[in-house]
Amino acid sequence: MALVEDFFSDADEAEIVQAIIKAEENTSGEIRVHLEGHTDLPAFDRAKEVFYDLNMDKTAERNGVLFYLAVEDKSFVIIGDEGIHKKVEADFWDCIKDTVIHHFKISDFKTGLIEGILRSGEKLKAFFPYQKDDINELPNEISKG
Repeated sequence: MALVEDFFSDADEAEIVQAIIKAEENTSGEIRVHLEGHTDLPAFDRAKEVFYDLNMDKTAERNGVLFYLAVEDKSFVIIGDEGIHKKVEADFWDCIKDTVIHHFKISDFKTGLIEGILRSGEKLKAFFPYQKDDINELPNEISKG
């Protein structure tokens, strides 16, 4: 667990949270980041569990996005809710995932997440534009498990 707690510095976490806030200025979509050390499940299955544990399926437009990292396993998943998948093409997440993984391969995890989060906000803007009466439905802080 110490690895997860120390994976990002406080300053890095603050920059990632600021990226979430900035991305959500463009869209009504809700973006979260979750870190954990290890999972015995396939990463995608665990990401789905975390998605529901964090109540990300409870947004009004079903447009939550989770960036899930199991740091000891070197696993990464982006998962979006059904409202997104009803509107987007099948390869919607591919370029975002590729950008994130490119940075992860050179151990630049913070930049990978920030770029992925910002690109998510831009891409979601077309399908879920920010409305002046939007409320922040989910916390922006990084969750850890």
